[in-house]
Amino acid sequence: MSSALRKFILFALLVVISYVAYRYMIMPANQHLSEQRIRVETKLNKLQELEKATAAAKDLNEQLEQLEEALAFFESKLPPTEEIDQVLQDVTLIGENQGVKRKSIRRMTTKESNNGYVEQPLELKLEGNFNSFYSFLLELEKLPRIMKIREMNLEKKDGEEGQISADFVVSIFFQDKTS
Repeated sequence: MSSALRKFILFALLVVISYVAYRYMIMPANQHLSEQRIRVETKLNKLQELEKATAAAKDLNEQLEQLEEALAFFESKLPPTEEIDQVLQDVTLIGENQGVKRKSIRRMTTKESNNGYVEQPLELKLEGNFNSFYSFLLELEKLPRIMKIREMNLEKKDGEEGQISADFVVSIFFQDKTS
């Protein structure tokens, strides 16, 4: 065999071995590597979504704690229903201290809520100096209770400068004893 033929056979053998190695070893390895990359990227994306969800859950837990603190604060401002007489006494005492004359205080129909509180509206009719009435409202606001003035009608008394007659409904909120 001549050296040229040997070189050609050796060259052909190297080409065939390279082709077989590429076809049956390198191509499957590259394909497997591509599949693994896709799986890793998918898992990384899921991990990022999980991290975002975890951060959101932490934020929700913090918000829940803040809401529970706020709820506890407002519940502390809601006295038990049995204390309505004390509230009426406080309102009367504030009115007397501010120089406002009480014409009448009348309990209206109690409104119960499914949210753990009871609303007790009171209709008050007062007379006195406007500045005294304003001071009365400021002192009423300072009471450690949740109250809301629903309706108010102020009328100037005829012939008396600075004197008013006030009819208003104030709602006082209490804890519902059944909740």
